[in-house]
Amino acid sequence: MSPAMSLRRRLLLFAVLLLGMPLAHAASVQATLDRNQVQLGETVTLNLRVQGDAGLGQPDLGALARDFEILGSSSNRSVSVVNGHASSELTYGIALRPKHTGQLQVPALTIAGSRTAPLTLEVTAAASQPAAHAGQDVFLEASVEPGKAYVGQQLLVTVRLYFAASLSSGALDDLQLAGVDVRRLGDDLNYTAERDGRSWHVIERRYALVPQRAGTLAIPPLNFQGEMVDPTDPDSFFGMGRMVSAASPALSVEVQPIPSGWGQSAWLPARALSLNLDGLPADGKLRVGQPLNLSMTLQATGLPYEALPELSLPSLDGATVYPEKPANSSKDDGHWIIGRRQQGFAVIPQRPGPLQLPATTVKWWNVQTGQAEVAQIPARTLTVLPAAGAAAPPASGSSASAPAAAASVGTATAPATAHRGSWRGWVLGLGAGVLVLGAGWFIWLWRRRRPAASDAAAARVAPTARSLRARFMQAVHAGTIAEQAHALLAWARAERPGLANLGALADALASAAQRDAIAELQRRQYAAEPAAGTLALERVFADGFAWRDAGDAAPPSALPPLYPFKLH
Repeated sequence: MSPAMSLRRRLLLFAVLLLGMPLAHAASVQATLDRNQVQLGETVTLNLRVQGDAGLGQPDLGALARDFEILGSSSNRSVSVVNGHASSELTYGIALRPKHTGQLQVPALTIAGSRTAPLTLEVTAAASQPAAHAGQDVFLEASVEPGKAYVGQQLLVTVRLYFAASLSSGALDDLQLAGVDVRRLGDDLNYTAERDGRSWHVIERRYALVPQRAGTLAIPPLNFQGEMVDPTDPDSFFGMGRMVSAASPALSVEVQPIPSGWGQSAWLPARALSLNLDGLPADGKLRVGQPLNLSMTLQATGLPYEALPELSLPSLDGATVYPEKPANSSKDDGHWIIGRRQQGFAVIPQRPGPLQLPATTVKWWNVQTGQAEVAQIPARTLTVLPAAGAAAPPASGSSASAPAAAASVGTATAPATAHRGSWRGWVLGLGAGVLVLGAGWFIWLWRRRRPAASDAAAARVAPTARSLRARFMQAVHAGTIAEQAHALLAWARAERPGLANLGALADALASAAQRDAIAELQRRQYAAEPAAGTLALERVFADGFAWRDAGDAAPPSALPPLYPFKLH
């Protein structure tokens, strides 16, 4: 085998090892409980979610036997494809029944080469079945927490339907209250429970209630109507069940007004609240005209995002701030609403020197401690350097002559060292050439074998609308008319890829001010003499494009066509 062929084989083997390294990682495993609090005799489901393609085996559940009875297990696999990348998830569902009361630990389990995080389950004593339910085959329970709350604070209402035999049909009222924001939390839970030696099937439903005014909040009973089938009744074989009904007890909660002396701040009663700012440079430095993309996030547990204040940055001395479209969402963890506001900002420095970012604070009320707290982003001072390529001022008068002196010394000494270093430079140049040729051959071979991967990589590095917007704003401040036109069209194509030119962009906009700005930009771009005055591009496009609806007719153009023919 020739040395060249041996080198090729080694390079290919090295590439295969690099490409195969991610496959050796352990799969990602997460453990969750469908409930964090149960009564003795009830069942709880432990879900083990495994993401990845690693070889999977049955999890070892022996560590659960000390505190739980293992009643059974099931598994489900799902496969999803996103952007051509396939991922799989395997879910193990394990039905557990606690053996005793207290704070029970679900220990860490090993599965697919990874270990889950330990979990805590609170088990309380089983409630005795009320005398009113004795002899019944179906009944409803309801509870609310906390028993006392503030205006705007989330309440958790839990409704449980108990039935001893099979239900062939049934309907449970949905909770509706005037002056209260009512939301269903997750899906209904199904499990079994034991009460006074009798086994019950249970369907549990949860609601989030957010009262909007102070006073006594009355939660009326919820009604259930259904048909029950008794396996011991011979008539049930012919589908003849018996009608059953039940009603939950009425509940009430005292809702308190906002504490006096709260002030003008937004009233935010939450269980937890966090405020963060991401995107700051690690070294605290940036350059004039270089966009700084910041992301501010406000998240609260126990509040929907609509109750959270909008996020903003104040005007900065020495920089221009361009807010982006916010990303807001509300979700829940099965018990509490989690509201989230996220706002992006493009900050473009205008001059070198220190740039002050003031502190951002959010005052909120901690409903768990009953005290006011403040979430804060501390003030920051960034250092703005001159724009890339700009000449830096000399440090002192004496140092200004240092480069010239150094140049003269280098010129004088160069002939003395040129002969001695010539053979070293030749050897180093030859070695670099061999490495470059080898790397080029390897890259060519790899691209030839994996064109799809190259295309995907090129797509991943394509500029986003966010970065193209920042480039346009930078061109508005420091670019030519042609650069402004090019940057504006590139930004628009990131949102509407079918735009052919600026004329097509103007036709797609609903804002007359934006269309007029584009018309003025075109006039200046193709005019023989530069026009006086400044363009209003920054002002009219500060909030993004005002796109016209698909069904609206295009506005008449005030400009004659730039070209009397089309290129094919």
